[in-house]
Parts: sequence; structure tokens; C-alpha cells
Amino acid sequence: MFANQPLLNPSASARLACATSPSTSAGAPAMSPIPIPIRMAVVPPAVPYHSPPAGVYVRAVPYPRMVRVRQHVEAPAVVDVPLAVRGELERIRIGGCIRAGESVAITAGSRGIVDIVPILRTVVAVLREAGTAPFLVTAMGSHGGATAEGQVKVLATYGITEASVGAPIRSAMDVVQVGTTEEGIPAYVDRLAAAADHIVVVARIKPHTDFDGPIGSGFLKMLAIGLAKEIGAATCHRAVFEHGFERVLRSVGCTVLARSRIACGIGIVENAAEGTAVLEAVVPQEMETREEALHALASRLMLRLPVDPIDLLIVDEIGKNVSGLGMDTNVVGRKPHGDGGAAPRIRRIFVRDLTPETHGNALGVGLADFATSRLVRAIDYRATVVNALAAAHPEAAVIPVHFESDREAIDAALGTIGLAPPEHARVVRIQSTLRLRTLEVSEACAAELGGRAGLEVIGSPQELRFDHAGDLEPRVPAATAPRSTAREG
Repeated sequence: MFANQPLLNPSASARLACATSPSTSAGAPAMSPIPIPIRMAVVPPAVPYHSPPAGVYVRAVPYPRMVRVRQHVEAPAVVDVPLAVRGELERIRIGGCIRAGESVAITAGSRGIVDIVPILRTVVAVLREAGTAPFLVTAMGSHGGATAEGQVKVLATYGITEASVGAPIRSAMDVVQVGTTEEGIPAYVDRLAAAADHIVVVARIKPHTDFDGPIGSGFLKMLAIGLAKEIGAATCHRAVFEHGFERVLRSVGCTVLARSRIACGIGIVENAAEGTAVLEAVVPQEMETREEALHALASRLMLRLPVDPIDLLIVDEIGKNVSGLGMDTNVVGRKPHGDGGAAPRIRRIFVRDLTPETHGNALGVGLADFATSRLVRAIDYRATVVNALAAAHPEAAVIPVHFESDREAIDAALGTIGLAPPEHARVVRIQSTLRLRTLEVSEACAAELGGRAGLEVIGSPQELRFDHAGDLEPRVPAATAPRSTAREG
């Protein structure tokens, strides 16, 4: 067992420690201390930022006019989230596998799940009514700067606090090794979760940003990476180069599943209307197969851009609450390792800002071609680099060409799309890859959308509007409301 310091910590020195062996319940495998040596790397402080001079790199170009479009999509929804959670836990007879007085660790991750607070609060309430002692553990790999305090702050961003969920929140970066896969990959679990009598895995299930397959982000990723903290996340991502992402997630996730005291999982599938489509409690022996079924549903419900190809995609916000890589690669068609050929075909991507919820973690900014200097100034260098190295995606943290104003960035982007006149360019603007119901498209795109099922063109073409600083107005398309991450359901 291993007490882990962040792998990348400017103030830490190398050390080796062992954690105390967690208590075991009947039938649970005993785990012996396994010291794991880690050589510390140091993330240097960021160099002083210097803004580029305005207006010296690009020439003004004519802009296409933009039309607002709304996508009408299938959006099944859970009407009463707390009632659904209770019903699911009763369906699998959760009370039959836990006993009064036992402790239960509940995973809380770093994604912006719309109904996460009522979901967690209800799980806590049901477990407490059964006489157990539930608590939340931060389960987000290297996020939050790979510190215990940083991960608690990430949860607070989503409204997840001890007061809101009715249970203690415990956070540490220490892990224990619970086993080794047949490929030789060590499987780790958060020390606090491993010491509990039971673990409840709460996970949103959706396509992964790094690979395509019958599983993606879900139970197995939470078990293999989220619960494994920084060392487990880094280990899994390194193993991907030899074994592929799906095999690593299945192998490590199933090893943790077999060697830990997992009580159940709560699978969450969201709809394209930013609500909860499905809530399903899953027993451990069905976790892998049910994840595949829920993944297929999530893929079918997922919104995508209605236009292909695109000369310029303008993204108002990127961040970890949107996607692990700031913007969903399944939407923008770009993978972190530079894999090409995925739809849609987008020639240039311009990102304007970071979400407040990402706390400066700009992983994924390297997928873009252009950015604003205000986005670059908002980057937390250490949090971004720690996450990039743990994810084995250093290229995803590379800062693109950036300009002080939106106008300059758009001028530059439209000057690099080929021979098409800028005023006739195929341009799309979205708030984020998580919010695609309402978007703006240029006239060249709108001309082919008329009459297409599920699409509604709203209003007449409008000129791009900039404020006195050269930034787009309005910042966020007015037809989209702020996304709540703490809805009561």
C-alpha cells in the first residue's frame, strides 16, 4: 500500500511511504502493504506572461453573416431524480449487501453532471437510513492540481459540499495497490475508499474522448482512473500506448472490481437537453455489461454538430466540466494524439474562454488552432501540466496562436482556411461542446440546413457584432440559459 504525494509537486521531495492495511469485511481479500517508489518531477513556475501587440499580425477580413439554428432532439428525462435513485437502490436490494454500522465510500468525480447533487444526496440518505456511515471520496485522478484540497474545491464548484449532500467529504491522494492485471498493469484504489467496508461507484456514462468502442467514460474508467488518483491515472494512460484504451480500462477496472468491496454502481446517462435521461443502479457482477448498454444509449442521445465540413468553429468556452479535454472530441472530430479523419471535418478551431468551473485547467486547449490571450492568462499552468502529463497528453496542453481580441483571432483564422472568400466561409459558433441545441452558423451553412428534420432556423442572418475591445457580442448566445449543475430534479 502506498501513501502517494502528487507526482508533480514543486514543493515536494521524493519520498516512499506505506499506508495502513484497510480493514476487511467477510469474504474480502486481505491486502498487504506494497511500497511503491516514485521519483518526483517538478513543474517549473510559469514564465511571465506578455500579451502580443494588438493588430500587428493580421489584416481585417470581411465576415460571413450568421444565422441562429436550434436542434430538436430526442430527450427522454427522469422527472423525479431522488425518487428514481431510491427506486433503483431498492430494486437491487442494496440493504441486503450492507449492514448497520458499516462505512460506505461514495465516489464523486470532476465532471459537470447536471443532477449530481440530488443524486449524491439521495444515495447518502438511503445508506444512512440503512444504518451505515456514508461519506464521499474525491475520485478524479489527477484533477484539482493533484492535491487533496484542490479536488475538494473542484467538487464545491459543482455544488457538492458536506452541507449539500449530507455527508462528510474525504480527500487524499494516497492509494493502495489492490492487484495487477494480466498485462502487468498495477491497479490502485484511493486509500480512504479501500479502507471503507463498501464502495458505491457513481458515474456518468458517455462516449470517451480518446477512443471509440463499446465502453467509454463510465464505471470502469471511474474504477481504473478516477479512484486511482494521480498515480493510477498516469499508470493507465501510459499503458494505453502498449495495450489500447479500451483494453486498459476493462482490465484495470475489472481487477479493481474483483479485488475491492464494491456494493453497487449508479449509472447516469444525460440527454441532449441537459437533463438526466436514465438513472440505473447496477450490481457489481453486471457492471461491465450494463455499462456497454448504457454507453450505446448515451451515444444515441448525444448531440453533434449539424454541419460538415466546417471552415471555422468558434467555441465560447472549454473546460474540465465540459469534457476531459475541455471540448468533446466526439463533437469536434479531433483526438489528442493527432488522429485525423474523424467527422466532422473542421479546418480551424478558435477557443475564446475557459469555464469558471475548470479552475484554470486548460487541458485540451492544444486541440485548437487559435485562442484569445485572456484565455491564456486564465490558465493555471501547474494544474494543466499535471493533468496533461498524468493523461500522457502533453500535446493537449500546447498553447495555440493567440490574440488580444476575438476580432483579431477570427481575422487570422479566416485568413488560413484556403481560397474560399472569408465572407462565404462555413463558420459555426457554439457555447461549448456540451451545449449544442442552439448554435450559430454562417449563411453558407444555413443554406443547406433548410427543411432538414430536427433543425429550425431562427430569425434572419445577422452581422457578427463586436464590442469596443473587439470581442464578440453577446459573449454567450442569448438563446441558451446557464447550465445548472446542482438542480434538484
